[in-house]
Amino acid sequence: MKTEYEVIDNFLDKEYFEELKKIVMGEEVPWFWGQVINDKHTDSKDLTSFFQHTLFHQSGSIVPAYYQHFIGFWVKLRMKAVIRMKLNLYPKTDKIEIHERHIDFDYDHKGCLFSFNTCDGFTQLEDGTKIASVENRALLFNPGIYHNSSTTTNEKARLNLNINYF
Repeated sequence: MKTEYEVIDNFLDKEYFEELKKIVMGEEVPWFWGQVINDKHTDSKDLTSFFQHTLFHQSGSIVPAYYQHFIGFWVKLRMKAVIRMKLNLYPKTDKIEIHERHIDFDYDHKGCLFSFNTCDGFTQLEDGTKIASVENRALLFNPGIYHNSSTTTNEKARLNLNINYF
């Protein structure tokens, strides 16, 4: 079965993109270590990990000051409600590590995976389609279906914004 998705290059206007990129790739945002990438990484020998910074979660318990910089996505995506908005940083590895397949939330909803840098990392959809990480590219899809992320080998890190919304 073919997975429905849309890839939009140059998603944000250049000025807004550069503003966000400077924030995300600078030294301002505090990154928090995620010892497991998703709930499918349960093997004690699994050494994969990543860094994240949650901008918003539907529980309302986490709303850091950086969220205000990303309000432009509300308009661009015509969001009615945000479930979660978080930044992901996958450090460089010697070889591409493909993370375990997972779903973000167990129901149909909209998702935007936005790339801050170009690298050899990617997101793989349920049908096997690989969407390359390209600076200022948005992948729009239903993250209620299986998908997985990867690391990069040709940049210091793979950085993206993951938005789950209605």
